[in-house]
Amino acid sequence: MPDRDPVGALTTALAQIAGVPVELERPSDAAHGDYATNVALKLAGSRREAPLDVAAELAEQIGGIAGVEGVDIAGPGFLNLTVADTWLASALDGVLAAGREFGCGSAAPRERVQVELVSANPTGPITVASARNGAYGDAVARLLEFAGNEVEREYYYNDAGAQMERFRASVEALRRGEDPPEDGYQGAYVADLAREDGDPVPRVLERIEATLARFRVHIDTFEKESAVEAEIPAALAELETYEADGAVWARTSAHGDDKDRVVIRSDGSTTYFAADAAYIRRKFARGFDRLVYVLGADHHGYVARLAALAQMLGHPRESVEVLVYQLVHLSQRGQSAKMSKRRGDVVFLDEFLDEIGIDAARWYLLARGHDQTIEVDVDLAAEQSQKNPVYYVQYAHARIAGILRNAEGRPAVATPVGPLAAEERELIKRLLELPEVAREATARRAPHAVPAYAIRVADDFHRFYHDHRVLETEEEAFRLALCTATRDVVATCLDLLGIEAPERM
Repeated sequence: MPDRDPVGALTTALAQIAGVPVELERPSDAAHGDYATNVALKLAGSRREAPLDVAAELAEQIGGIAGVEGVDIAGPGFLNLTVADTWLASALDGVLAAGREFGCGSAAPRERVQVELVSANPTGPITVASARNGAYGDAVARLLEFAGNEVEREYYYNDAGAQMERFRASVEALRRGEDPPEDGYQGAYVADLAREDGDPVPRVLERIEATLARFRVHIDTFEKESAVEAEIPAALAELETYEADGAVWARTSAHGDDKDRVVIRSDGSTTYFAADAAYIRRKFARGFDRLVYVLGADHHGYVARLAALAQMLGHPRESVEVLVYQLVHLSQRGQSAKMSKRRGDVVFLDEFLDEIGIDAARWYLLARGHDQTIEVDVDLAAEQSQKNPVYYVQYAHARIAGILRNAEGRPAVATPVGPLAAEERELIKRLLELPEVAREATARRAPHAVPAYAIRVADDFHRFYHDHRVLETEEEAFRLALCTATRDVVATCLDLLGIEAPERM
């Protein structure tokens, strides 16, 4: 079977010649070759030789690699490689053979991972702010699964405590015909819950589950705070603790935290950190190799303290990850929407989905790095035109699906009749980037790299399609193969983002 990662194989061959790791890049101008590397510049220092001399030596050896058609030395010692049409055709055959599995399986070793996401208290429906948590956490989970890991998604919620009591008190006040407490919850959804009898929390949880399912965020397990709190004594027994100022402290500073943490207050009550200890212990007891927490910007301080807990409980610090995401701001018709669940002026996820659709919502919540604040223009996000990036990428998939419907039953073969056109070469090289894009996005927990790549694939496909007829040409079989591979790569990208790949638009 052809290589599942042709560029990776070429990089490995270069590294074996150079004796050091090699990075390949695509020059912005195809006239400078198909791939470029600065490995000669890196080697020159350690060898105490002129970069051009090192480049000349490497160029001679690289020219012997199968599929490398030419090697040019540029500037102070860059190596520009040109690959043969036969290499690109063979690489395309590999993409076709792999289908939707092209680019997957990069995890080494494969792990059992839990991703805890959303975890909003059930004091109201899911908001747009929590939706970013869901979209981001789910996309990270999808990338981890694509890499070959076993992944579980968990939602942790408070079923008791001060916030929950304020919420219940707000509903009860409305039932009595009174205003909610000053520090309680307001809004139409609270009034709706007050019209029904019984505890409002289970009904809110049902709505949360339904909204997340609609948003394509599947939750495998829901964990209650009360179940975790019952295990606090057992967790604290495994930590190094000491007494000071009438309280009990965990010695987390000895394990990388900036200070020690109180676990039992002077009045005998346990702290949130004690619950964190019980929760992380409970997670590891279920056999996970890695724990991923997706938390809002106000939880930045959790990174060191949770890593310290992992180490205190006998696990590597790096087996716990805290992914912190920034806020979401919405604007419509030039006006910003300010959101507060407790005040009642909040944008719920269901309303957001009604306005712009699931695919656009997930795209816009994932298109920027999690460490950046998102500004979503609702009017643009709702627009079904090529100005809307998700529509633009989906249209590429739908256009290819239409071509393949019209060509039903005709052969698709990754062997060109004549020389490859420039647009065909560029599109194949773009498709071959998927394994590295997926690998890097997974390693950096950065799913925003996927929509950026998907746009580039769509750009290259639309450019190819504009300049070259597919059906009823001498190159029909090859171009059908190229279209099929492009369709699969676009579909994979959209699936990693939890977005549909439509057959028609």
